[in-house]
Amino acid sequence: MRIQSAEVVVCSPGRNFVTLIVTTDEGLVGIGDATLNGRELAVASYLTDHVAPLLEGRDAAAVEDTWQYLYRGAYWRRGPVTMAAIAAVDVALWDIKAQAAGMPLYQLLGGRSRDSIRAYGHAHGRDIEELSDSVQARIEQGFGAVRIQVGIPGNGPGYGISSVEGAHDYEPASVGLRPVEEVWDAGSYLRHIPAVFEEVRSRFGAELDLLHDVHHRLSPIEAARLGRSLEPFHPFWLEDVTVAENQRALRTVREHTVVPLAMGETYNSIVDYLQLLPEQLIDYVRSAVTHSGGVTGLKRILEFGAIYGAKSATHGPTDISPVGLAAALHIDTAHHDFGIQEYMQHTGPVFDVFDVGYAFADGVFQPGERPGLGVRFDREAAARYPYRQAYLPVNRLRDGTLHDW
Repeated sequence: MRIQSAEVVVCSPGRNFVTLIVTTDEGLVGIGDATLNGRELAVASYLTDHVAPLLEGRDAAAVEDTWQYLYRGAYWRRGPVTMAAIAAVDVALWDIKAQAAGMPLYQLLGGRSRDSIRAYGHAHGRDIEELSDSVQARIEQGFGAVRIQVGIPGNGPGYGISSVEGAHDYEPASVGLRPVEEVWDAGSYLRHIPAVFEEVRSRFGAELDLLHDVHHRLSPIEAARLGRSLEPFHPFWLEDVTVAENQRALRTVREHTVVPLAMGETYNSIVDYLQLLPEQLIDYVRSAVTHSGGVTGLKRILEFGAIYGAKSATHGPTDISPVGLAAALHIDTAHHDFGIQEYMQHTGPVFDVFDVGYAFADGVFQPGERPGLGVRFDREAAARYPYRQAYLPVNRLRDGTLHDW
């Protein structure tokens, strides 16, 4: 079975997605997600101009060889654009392979390791009252684990806070020629967040798992201070407590707090974890299928992490399409050292374009039993939602200095 064609479709059913469609000479069609939020067209060009011509005529079953061909053969390794492109090809080929076998993908990855996939939801609010309402809504959806993000006095709404009442998709790249600029002050944040945790824990009890995303904004010693201040409220984890590039900084945090740490959504290769995992500086691996070389790439990372006791917690924002989420769910089902799955819920016209076989209810997923990934892509629907230029926000300190978003 040979690859006959590889086509890239960019569409925006509420936000931009990049989808690779691989067709074989036997008529099987596999799809992969190549979305890189705010840099979508860079990956689309990489695929269209450089990768697709290399795929035509290749053995569609040679998933590992094709992965190595695109990774080693380019000479320029790693990086989000390259790894998102490789991921799209890899996921599409796994989709084809599982369809050819007549099985859902998780069966080819070793079969079930669990009966269901636990997920955490996102709650947010401009203040503690709004946040509490959002937490209650997630509980009513069945979530037993909830990420809490709240506006910080003096900082404005900030990261993870929707400007749209009741919206799930509250982190969209803003449509326009320039990013939105937000304001950040670490001092007010560090003073406010412990009170938020105390109130939410008091209202909702000890059984609800609470997660929080710092989004790389604190120095190592500030992150250590935050972790220690939150220990009485037993967070499930703190995510991205300091900048991801300085992995040694996690030692400082580890020395001062026992709160579990999660990191990795901006990492795109197993190489990014060569210090974090052997030194046991994190507890949860947050890389995405879409940004870390696909099923093949992420499985390597997760199996490496399992050696050191780190569990999977695959990145699942809405800028990863249902194709990327479906691939994550198949890995979640098969991977022994699974921890939890992020679920930021797609809404509205996304499901005009992507017909999914997975199901979510009562806080857990099922990957579905359709052969392959279980996601079908509607080209005609996608054509109704053309690409719109959009950017993620940027962040500035109160004095105007550009900071980490």
